[in-house]
Amino acid sequence: MILSLIFFLILFLGGIWLMGFAQSIADFQGLVFVAGLLVVSLSIAFLMRAGKNDATRRSDNWSGNPTE
Repeated sequence: MILSLIFFLILFLGGIWLMGFAQSIADFQGLVFVAGLLVVSLSIAFLMRAGKNDATRRSDNWSGNPTE
């Protein structure tokens, strides 16, 4: 669990760095910014799925049955 946290933290900070780096380059600013945004989004999504209880899975829903 700790290794995945470190990996996803590196991805998260790398994505933020890419979004900041996009401001300083002359060409392909939009492409680099969108790539950074996707990396940040994917790192958050993977970290939520990698949790012990899968943070994106609901144990209680409106029907009362746990999701599979």
